[in-house]
Amino acid sequence: MTRVAVLDCGSNSTRLLISDADGRTLRREMRITRLSAGVDKSGNLAPDALTRSYDVLAQYREYMDALGVERGMLVATSAVRDAANGAEFLARAAQITGVPARLLRGEEEAAYSYAGATRGLAPDPRPTMIVDIGGGSTELAVALDGVVHGYSMQLGCVRVTERALGPGVVSEGSAAAASAMIAEQLDAAFAAEPAFAALVGRVRLVGLAGTVATLAQLDVGLTHYDRDAVHHHRLSRDDVRRWRDRLGAMTPAQRLGEPGMVPGREDVLVAGLFILDAVMERFGVDELLSSEDDILDGVAATLG
Repeated sequence: MTRVAVLDCGSNSTRLLISDADGRTLRREMRITRLSAGVDKSGNLAPDALTRSYDVLAQYREYMDALGVERGMLVATSAVRDAANGAEFLARAAQITGVPARLLRGEEEAAYSYAGATRGLAPDPRPTMIVDIGGGSTELAVALDGVVHGYSMQLGCVRVTERALGPGVVSEGSAAAASAMIAEQLDAAFAAEPAFAALVGRVRLVGLAGTVATLAQLDVGLTHYDRDAVHHHRLSRDDVRRWRDRLGAMTPAQRLGEPGMVPGREDVLVAGLFILDAVMERFGVDELLSSEDDILDGVAATLG
């Protein structure tokens, strides 16, 4: 029976999905590696970030061997797109994992995320839009008449933290700077995809990736990850703002005391919540559906 693996080298985390020929998940892993640390400032992937990522990829190769993976794909996104040494990273990552490594364009990332997040969703008369908040970029995608309209914003929880918000207690000034940065990117998204403007107030919004997953865990109050408890958990915009403001008044160390906080996200989650709230506001959405199915599942479907 064919077994496939997808590895996602994101800006904040490195993840693995191993599935069988029927699409059943055999193993799903996530490690915080912060590959994008300092890329905005230096233009390069830092040596310590590379080491963290390579170590995790070597561990994932062991998991792949143990489960008899026959083929796979490694995808890289925002951090590698932005880095001058991105090609070197891809070559080394392919060598370590033994599978082809691809650098996704922003629109490809959006399309794969849409395909993964919308599988298994209950029917809805509204168009379904996904918002995938990563460390360095945020993807928006919606399918209209069978065509996926997607846009990748230069906007992620790590990028907004490093450029505007800061990792600690949020001040009025840092909040204003982050909001301005996010608004500028949303303006660019609406300018690039005219279809977005017609969807204001009439989309079902599905959120995926670490910011939304961690928010769902916090909202449920989980001390240990439970996929069934957070997958398709509903969150209101009031919930998003409440957690944004609550965590924003804390230091990263204090945030770690909240049941559900994922170590490694305590310094960047608030920035992700600023992005999420702004997206909900711009699209006139009062409720969000979280999804644990994401880009990994979208890429895996093409390998099955």
